[in-house]
Amino acid sequence: MHPMLTIAIKAARRAGSIINRASLDLEKVSVTQKGPNDFVTNIDHEAEEAIKQILLDAYPDHAIIGEETGSTGSSDYKWLIDPLDGTKNFIHGFPGYSISLALAHKTQIILAVIYDPNANEIFTATRGSGAFLNNRRIRVNTHNIHLHQALIAAGTVLAPQEKTEFVQNIPNVIQKCSGYRRIGTTALELAYVAAGRLDGYIARRRNAWDTAAGSLLVLEAGGLVGDFLGQQGWMSSGNIVAGSPKIFAQMLLALNEE
Repeated sequence: MHPMLTIAIKAARRAGSIINRASLDLEKVSVTQKGPNDFVTNIDHEAEEAIKQILLDAYPDHAIIGEETGSTGSSDYKWLIDPLDGTKNFIHGFPGYSISLALAHKTQIILAVIYDPNANEIFTATRGSGAFLNNRRIRVNTHNIHLHQALIAAGTVLAPQEKTEFVQNIPNVIQKCSGYRRIGTTALELAYVAAGRLDGYIARRRNAWDTAAGSLLVLEAGGLVGDFLGQQGWMSSGNIVAGSPKIFAQMLLALNEE
C-alpha cells in the first residue's frame, strides 16, 4: 500500500472514531448554521483538526484545504478534506455521512479515501492502481447499459432563485432512469458509483472537497467523470456527472436535451 494512503486511512479512521463517539449522544453536539441549508457542528471541527494533525505530522510541508478551516500552506501536494460530508444527516441521527480525503499533486488528484464510519467501509484509490473497498477491488456496474435501467443519485445546493434552473436540467435525467436516490453525502454517493451500487451521479454546485476523492474512485473503477458538458471542469464549476461509460454518455444527453 502506498505510504501516503496508509496515513490518509489512519486520519480518516481517527475522524470516524470522533464522529462515532459523538453520534451516541447527539444532544451534546453543538450545531450552528453557516448559510441557507448549510450546517456545521463542533464535531466537524474536531474531526478536521484530528485529520490535519495526522497529515501534517507525517507531511509537514504539504498544503491543506479543509471545508471548515480553509487553506493552509503552499505546496505542489495539497490535501482536500471534508471531515463530515453529510452533516445534516449526522445531526438527525440518519446514517448517511462520510469522511473524505483526497491528495492532489499540482492539479491532478492522485489519492483518495472515503470512509463510512457507520458501515465501517473504507473506499480507497491511488491513480493508476485501481479502486478498492476494504481492500477488495471494485468496478463500476457495466450490466445496466441503458439509462432506463439505471439507478441514479442526484444532489444540489439550491437558493430559492435557482429552483427553475434545477427543474430544467437534472430532473430530466431522473425522469429517464429506473430509480433515483439521494443519500445526502456526495463523497459516499460517488463511492457507490465506483462500487457499482449506483449507476450514475449528477449534482450542481459541489465543492472541490466534496468531489475530489469520489471522482478518482470512479475513474479508477472504470467509470467516467465530467462536468455538464462532459469536460474536465467539474472541480472548478462544481457541476458533476459520474457513471459507468454508457450510462455517463446517456446522462449527458438527457441533461443537455432542449
